[in-house]
Amino acid sequence: MTAALTKAQDQFIAVWGQMAGAWGISRTMAEVHALLFIVGEPMCTDEVMERLQISRGNASMSLRALLDWGIIERSHKRGDRKEYFSAEQDVWALFRAIVRERIAREVDPLLASLYEIRDMTPADRTRRGEAAEADRERIEAHNKRIDEMLEFFRVLEKLGHRFVSPSGRGLQLAAMLLGRLPEGAGEAR
Repeated sequence: MTAALTKAQDQFIAVWGQMAGAWGISRTMAEVHALLFIVGEPMCTDEVMERLQISRGNASMSLRALLDWGIIERSHKRGDRKEYFSAEQDVWALFRAIVRERIAREVDPLLASLYEIRDMTPADRTRRGEAAEADRERIEAHNKRIDEMLEFFRVLEKLGHRFVSPSGRGLQLAAMLLGRLPEGAGEAR
């Protein structure tokens, strides 16, 4: 491998690793993914460890997490007992998998919590009187804010599922359509 190619790959791995914090994953997990993606060929755990200078435990945990996210695959080579790993090479499929995982890990639990919070304050209280009226107004205002938040996340979830279906091209089509908008279109005033 040429020195220039190795340097370019290492730079890609470093940049991908820096983005890990924004994605809420470990730097090493992002670097392992970046390595498998940019090399484009299956690698065994030993090769990953050597290239990234990481421990076996760190490599194994990162590979396991990437398998769970569905963005790498495990394979075997005939006559070799080692497991090999390769990254999804279709960037649209890769980002669909990432968005699906983020929805499942972040949006779905948040929605469940918001529904529980909403159920804690039913608007039809039976108490009467001035204090009860003030309570009811505060509860209604509270419920309105929760309902608006729920509506936002339901729409976000629905869009997310439409855009990231495993067999669909929704994310790619949405990105292309948004890319065709004139400069400044749709911006808040």
